[in-house]
Formats: sequence, structure tokens, C-alpha cells
Amino acid sequence: MVKIIMHGCGGHMGHVVASVVEKDASCQIVAGVDPRDIQADFPTFRSLADCNVAADVIIDFSTASAIPSLLEFAKQKQIPAVICTTGIAEGVMQQLNETSKSVAILKSANMSVGINLLINIVEKVAQTLYEAGFDIEILEKHHNQKIDAPSGTALAIADAIKASLSEETHYVFDRSPKREKREKTEIGIHAIRGGTIVGEHDIIFAGRDEIIELNHKAMSKDIFAVGAVKAAKFLAGQKAGLYTMKDVMD
Repeated sequence: MVKIIMHGCGGHMGHVVASVVEKDASCQIVAGVDPRDIQADFPTFRSLADCNVAADVIIDFSTASAIPSLLEFAKQKQIPAVICTTGIAEGVMQQLNETSKSVAILKSANMSVGINLLINIVEKVAQTLYEAGFDIEILEKHHNQKIDAPSGTALAIADAIKASLSEETHYVFDRSPKREKREKTEIGIHAIRGGTIVGEHDIIFAGRDEIIELNHKAMSKDIFAVGAVKAAKFLAGQKAGLYTMKDVMD
């Protein structure tokens, strides 16, 4: 039985993770942490400093500002942590990398199993199509409440493509400032915000007289919770290091 601390238990994703874990006999949420007054079927604490419950792993769906204290807690208590929060500042990412030298940390731009499989596929497809002269464009769509753009997932897809290519490429986020034709070495990344779109990502390979598109649509946020729980069960008991969803799926 994998014992989980739910960091950010009062948020929407905290509730979704709790519902997923409730149906999984191999794990259990033994404590939750949230600054709000939360009623749950497990003990809850307003801060990590107050949490004295033993656990095997932490699942985090909180806010970027809460990550530094979470990393300190994970290091001090030697509890592995699955970090699902996005929009983390560069300085905090450095702290995350440093913390991973002492305790297992898993960080992924997107916890969806489908998205991470798509990234693996795109790495292989991009090599062949780019060399064949195909242009690469990424389009992401999210709800009108999302603050950051482009999405972390779009950037993760772009980074995977960029790393797979032998030629140096660069990202273009906005073509309006310059009136000139597209360069071969561009990877275009575009963001749409509207309504209640959970998340859609399209990778477009446009060649001469043919187009290949790969697409992922998130129909609900449940898929992120399922991936986070899968990651938590993988990470529990792992040695110190920085892990990704790719490690979970290998």
C-alpha cells in the first residue's frame, strides 16, 4: 500500500486525485495539505510544517509559490514528490534540481499518459519529416482562465522535437512583428485561449503537397490525476534523482 500526502488537497485537482485514489486498492491518501479549511476523509493540515503523518510519496497540485517549501519538506522528511504544478520560476527549478540530489523528485509539464506517449512518438516522427523538408508547427488550446502561454506541454513537445533534430532550430511565438517568409529552422508555437477547453495540442508537419497532424485532446482533468497517481506509485521507494513521466512509462 503506497501512502500519499496530497499537497493542494483543497483544489480541483486535489479532489480529482482523491477520487482516483479512492478507487485504487494499491494506494491511499493518508494526509492532505492546503491553506484553506478542508473537510476530507483523511487528516488535513494548513501547512507542511504542521503535517506529521508518515508517507511514501507526495503528490503536488498546488501553486508555484508553494513549491519551495514543498521541496524543503521533501528533502527534510526524505519523502519523494511528484510535482504537477506548472509555471515554476527558473530559480525554483534550480532548487528542484538540487533537491533531487537528496530525494526522488518527478517533474512533468503534463501528467497525461497519452501526452507523454505522444511526445515519444513525435520525437521519432520529427526526425524523418524534418529531414524530408516538412515545416513543424505546434498549436495549443486552453480555457480562458489559463495564465501562462504557451502551455508547458507545448514547450515540452517543442523541446523534444528540437532535441531529436541534428540541425539547430529555434522557436517562433509571434510572426506579426516581422513581414517575412518562414525560415526552415523555425518551430512555430501558437496559443489559443477560450471557453472551458481543458487542453488540446496539435503538432502539424507541413510538407510539399502533404500534411501530417498529430493531436491530443484532454476531455477532462481526470487524465492528469490518473497519470499523477501512476507516477506516485512508481516514485515511491525510488532512489534520489530527477524523474519524468518518460521514466514511468518505460
